[in-house]
Amino acid sequence: MNELTLVNNEFLRQFEIKIEQKLARIEYSEQERKIFLTKLSIPEEIQNQEFEEAFIIKVLEFIENKNLRVVPTSPKIASFVRRNRRFKKLLPVGIKL
Repeated sequence: MNELTLVNNEFLRQFEIKIEQKLARIEYSEQERKIFLTKLSIPEEIQNQEFEEAFIIKVLEFIENKNLRVVPTSPKIASFVRRNRRFKKLLPVGIKL
């Protein structure tokens, strides 16, 4: 799944990946060097665990490269961060999952 191309659509405030002519997206809001990941939307036709995790990883790596902090308010994304210690360092001080 490395061939996935992540697009940061700043106008719509969402990260996007297009696969099989379907658009998967993670909506966000940004404030004070923090990105709140609010909603994960993946069309039924392309929804599977492997794609979902690859998409979340791409978004978290993008955020990490921008030296921002992440606040996952989407339950699926919060659960992913909870299971993957590597990304817990992206949480702001005082935020526990």
